[in-house]
Amino acid sequence: MSSDLPFTLDQLRILKAIATEGSFKRAADSLYVSQPAVSLQVQNLERQLDVPLFDRGGRRAQLTEAGHLLLEYGDRILSLCQETCRAIEDLQSLQGGTLIVGASQTTGTYLLPRMIGLFRKAYPEVAVQLHVHSTRRTSWSVANGQVDLAIIGGEVPPELQDSLEIVPYAEDELALILPVFHPLASADMIQRDDLYKMKFIALDSQSTIRKVIDQVLTRWGIETRRLRIEMELNSIEAIKNAVQAGLGVSFVSISAIEKELQMGMIHRARIDSLVVHRTLSVIFNPNRYRSKAAEAFAQEILPQFTNRPLDFRKSGKVAAPVTTPVSTPTVMDVNGKTLIDKADRPKSDRRD
Repeated sequence: MSSDLPFTLDQLRILKAIATEGSFKRAADSLYVSQPAVSLQVQNLERQLDVPLFDRGGRRAQLTEAGHLLLEYGDRILSLCQETCRAIEDLQSLQGGTLIVGASQTTGTYLLPRMIGLFRKAYPEVAVQLHVHSTRRTSWSVANGQVDLAIIGGEVPPELQDSLEIVPYAEDELALILPVFHPLASADMIQRDDLYKMKFIALDSQSTIRKVIDQVLTRWGIETRRLRIEMELNSIEAIKNAVQAGLGVSFVSISAIEKELQMGMIHRARIDSLVVHRTLSVIFNPNRYRSKAAEAFAQEILPQFTNRPLDFRKSGKVAAPVTTPVSTPTVMDVNGKTLIDKADRPKSDRRD
């Protein structure tokens, strides 16, 4: 093997596309090149490395052990190349460049679009991408440098907790919503035992959001196995519509129902001495280059949606938990209006 590199960046991109798409043809289509051109590049790459990269016996393009190894390093090389280009773009201040934000499902659907809207008004020349996936996948995207920062509602995978900067961001209440004509909709407060008599609508039991909600409810002393799940749907929007139609009740994030509450389309029930909430966190990779766009988003936009003290440090692995007492809840809308009233918190959870 000569001292020159036995592969090019284009060949690494082709290898990644084939592994992602599962076939040479679909990879060629995704890269807007011909299939013969892709095949030729792979043949050249295998000849230069003197190893087979694909097992061509099956219908789907399967990587060999050498192919998996090259793909792993190739991902890191391509990621660093993109990081380099973005760092150079930053020399032109915020007159261009790209901000890539990640989020878990609920925050990505209901909270991040408002944040991105404010950012785009301030920096219209910066292109913004929003990647919405599970907390686990989002965490890995941040760790791999594919996403600048993310807001998540679940737990960062244990294997990534030492390599990511995790900043507690806001408290997201899981509100109990009822049809406006439900018998308990007129009650000032319902009891915890009332929950076990209601007909619940929930997300599919295999969905990541459902698992997170069940974990949070259990943490707050609600026995999820006793809840009568009458219907499972595949989206929060479908659940809200089903509740409006009187098909049952549900626990959903307070950020997902702001419009419906304002329009009186559903009723938010109060549970005696109980407010169910989870902590949203912002995650960074402190070992990756943080663009000016990401800095601006973190310093100018994120604080507008919380009154929790924030500490976005550039060094160190995981930010220490914020211990400064806050006397009001922290989920706020785009106008700075608090979405959870202080009085809603159980006495054991108030920080006066």
